[in-house]
Amino acid sequence: MFSKGQLIFAACFVIAFILLMIWSYRKDIKIHKKYYKNTFIILITIFLIIAIFTLITFSLH
Repeated sequence: MFSKGQLIFAACFVIAFILLMIWSYRKDIKIHKKYYKNTFIILITIFLIIAIFTLITFSLH
């Protein structure tokens, strides 16, 4: 399905992408701690809203 060269390129791309994402996150970790303190509250709220909508949808059918 894929040639050997395409698989090697894909593997190198994935490894490079992951390493750059880790490097970028490490570089900005001080900013993240300062500006994104309580983001878990927003995440929990989003999950609760989705759960409520799902319960309403199933209960109406």
